[in-house]
Amino acid sequence: MTCKDCDKNIGRQEYESSQNSLGVELCKKHTSLIKKVILENNTPLEAIHLFYALKAAGANPMLEWWDGKKSVDIAISRVKLNIEIDRDYATITHEQAISDLEQAMQSFQNGFTTIRIPNIAVKYYLKDTVNNILGIIEGLKANIKVV
Repeated sequence: MTCKDCDKNIGRQEYESSQNSLGVELCKKHTSLIKKVILENNTPLEAIHLFYALKAAGANPMLEWWDGKKSVDIAISRVKLNIEIDRDYATITHEQAISDLEQAMQSFQNGFTTIRIPNIAVKYYLKDTVNNILGIIEGLKANIKVV
């Protein structure tokens, strides 16, 4: 068993602790760091799972990246892709929908593409979600100048 962040070998207790609290195999140091990120940013667990799945797929994601106005759940800076995880997707209000659209427009005007992914897509279809994001990354690489 190894830490998904630093590839350090981890013991059974570290493995079980991180799996039970975060759903990802992490060493004690990275478990603590991720828990701090969650507390400070109200980061959904699905963002943590997606972050590590994208990292394993070679996408070089950044967790809780500051875009100048707010923290973005996951960013792929090389192709200017921001990923937000929606928790309350089924109960969205029209005010929230317009706010989300305005934020996406502002990101787009600054050269960034923002996608919103329902948490259930990550929770139940993580592999498919990762594959689709990798496809989006490839499309962005083909259509924009990579930083």
